[in-house]
Amino acid sequence: MNALETHQLVKCFGGTRAVDHVALRIPAGSWYGLVGPNGAGKTTTLSMAVGLLRPDAGTASIFGVDVWSRPDEAKALVGLLPEGRALPERLTGTEVLEYLGLLRGMSSVTVAVRTAELLTVLGLQDAEATLVADYSTGMRKKLSLAAALLHGPRLLVLDEPFESVDPVAAATVRGILGRFVARGGSVVMSSHVMALVEQCCDHVAVMSAGKVVSAGPIDQVRLGGTLDEAFAQLVGTTDVSEGALSWLNA
Repeated sequence: MNALETHQLVKCFGGTRAVDHVALRIPAGSWYGLVGPNGAGKTTTLSMAVGLLRPDAGTASIFGVDVWSRPDEAKALVGLLPEGRALPERLTGTEVLEYLGLLRGMSSVTVAVRTAELLTVLGLQDAEATLVADYSTGMRKKLSLAAALLHGPRLLVLDEPFESVDPVAAATVRGILGRFVARGGSVVMSSHVMALVEQCCDHVAVMSAGKVVSAGPIDQVRLGGTLDEAFAQLVGTTDVSEGALSWLNA
């Protein structure tokens, strides 16, 4: 059984088809990268795949559970770190996790133990009593990851999880996610950083203009070269003419 499957997902905004019949199969136990240029449809695809955005056509399932016909069951299996996640500004980091855990029906004892452990592992223990309004961008990202992990999901869907995270914290997050996968969990993450995807992921899908242009094991997609090189071939690059921006050298 695949951890996540999408079947011919379509989403249009006005006259623009942001996602065009996207079909993905994310194997259970994999660390799957979703890459593409800005506007490729990555975030929209992930939002539909986990039930945050209703597709115009197509379906999605998490471990065989249909996201739209059985939403409660499907969402219990997944932890999310969506793009631009809004956190309660007037709560502390501890209070945010306690609130979200209790909202999921977890016991107060379990929530307290897991909250303390997550804040410590993610280096937020010194800010556990600090209001989220005073968190840096990187701290907010780590708190969002803690919220995604709190209920012990089988699948993590992470939109740009390393954006605005310093190198030390990024290494910690990679270690956490690596252990999660090693213990049987599954991770899907979008990223613009090819070297990071190449380092972490065993499978990858490349999106462009709302379509998947290549997908599979990472060695298969990069065709003997680097992922950067394969990405440039699949998506194309913008040529800069010799005379462009000549005023910069004046």
